[in-house]
Amino acid sequence: MASIMSSQEFSLSVADCPLIQVEGWDGTLRQFEKSVTASLGTKLPASVGETVRQKGLLVIRIAPRRLWLALDDGEQAPSLAVDPDLGCSVSLGEGRVRFTMAGANIARVLSKCITVDWHAPAAAPGRAVLTSLHHVPVLFLRTGETACELIVPRSFSRSLSDWIADAAG
Repeated sequence: MASIMSSQEFSLSVADCPLIQVEGWDGTLRQFEKSVTASLGTKLPASVGETVRQKGLLVIRIAPRRLWLALDDGEQAPSLAVDPDLGCSVSLGEGRVRFTMAGANIARVLSKCITVDWHAPAAAPGRAVLTSLHHVPVLFLRTGETACELIVPRSFSRSLSDWIADAAG
């Protein structure tokens, strides 16, 4: 993990983001979810924006039939065999990085960058929101009272980290 900037008020670090997307086909959701639940050994988030943590894995429901499985640094991907009649899975990790941010000024900094209300129930700790940062789609994950992560496309990570650093300055 590379530290981009750090102070008591705000810190930003960037790391690879091992990520797997799984999606159920229309009309197979119940069977698909039962299969994925059995493979992962954990319940799935019930609604869009909910997350479930299982050891080094965060399961995020990003759409009604789509889940992202975000792995912590150093964690191995779960063995996940999705029945092709029920859905599919694809690795997105090569194309995404994780920005980890924390500090007393985080809400102020993010208010200059993304359109997520830090104090709204939809952005409470443990919740995820799809939004954009300078016209680039990002996934905002609230991880604590003064902490969050953004999962961003790798191709935009340099310009987005510069944008956040400018907002923090």
